[in-house]
Amino acid sequence: MSEIRLDRIHNRYVLIAPERLHRPSLGHHFTKNRASSTCPFCEGNEALTPKEVFAIRDNEANSPFWKTRVVPNLFKAVQIELEDISKRDGIFESIPGVGAHEILIDSPSHDTDISKFDKESIENWLRTIIIRADDLKNDKRLISLCIFKNYGHNAGATQEHPHTQLLALPIIPRSELVFLERNINYYHRHGRGIVEDTVYNEKMAKTRVIDEKGSFIAFCPYASSFPFEVMIAPTKGIASLSQCTRKNIADLALLIRSVFEMLNAQLGIFDYNLFFQTSPLNTNFQTEKYMHNIDKSYTFTLRITPRIFRLGGFEISTGMAINSIVPEACAKLLRGD
Repeated sequence: MSEIRLDRIHNRYVLIAPERLHRPSLGHHFTKNRASSTCPFCEGNEALTPKEVFAIRDNEANSPFWKTRVVPNLFKAVQIELEDISKRDGIFESIPGVGAHEILIDSPSHDTDISKFDKESIENWLRTIIIRADDLKNDKRLISLCIFKNYGHNAGATQEHPHTQLLALPIIPRSELVFLERNINYYHRHGRGIVEDTVYNEKMAKTRVIDEKGSFIAFCPYASSFPFEVMIAPTKGIASLSQCTRKNIADLALLIRSVFEMLNAQLGIFDYNLFFQTSPLNTNFQTEKYMHNIDKSYTFTLRITPRIFRLGGFEISTGMAINSIVPEACAKLLRGD
């Protein structure tokens, strides 16, 4: 039976419709990596990318033998060199495309993916994100940071080699601004943030929880937008990855590895998007009223959204997702119950 559920974190409805799972022509599209001697992200091809801004390595920059590597995006959406000066033309308003758009090359190996990484490789990936976020935070023009991975054709990937994108902007996206407003109002009423309470309720319900490692928990959200969607969050409020201790990073790496092992067992090779929702980098006129209690009210999250079905007209026209697999059933399958 279909059910409309409210996603309290994003304040939007999701239509859970199991009957649609049996419709014809589902169009599964799984991708396969193929090694390439001309891939700019492969070890040995460092000269094919812009000069690195960071790497985990024990030798000189822009040479082989690295573990992770960060370079400016050759096809960047924003540019750090521009001045942040807004302009108006009647009711139309714009600012130059100021910001940073970086590529984190997750691994020297072409034929791999985070779903196949060991714990140390995932820790290196997380450490690299934290180091770059801390560095970008030093530019006070940059307010928000979007951290995401696209893997596979259905998820919008254009490069096979495993990589992550970091995009820092001088504004905060409207959806995140709305969340900050709702979250601070919730905090003022309850003394807890929305994500913190969501995690608490998922722990109490247990039916959608798939694993827990140390101070982090993984679950299929009550109002999942995608089949087998998984959210990972701290069990105690941590506003951003940068606030994680070494132990936190070790716990989180173990949990990410565990989640991908479970997803791989059920889905095989699958396309997915992975993204973090984290507190703002800096304060500006948009965010200043939310920042005073940000460390108490905000909890960062990581979402993995398998893209095993394509979006259709209903989703695009309404902004409302249709999920054809009940989250409780997904969690049960992932746990292997």
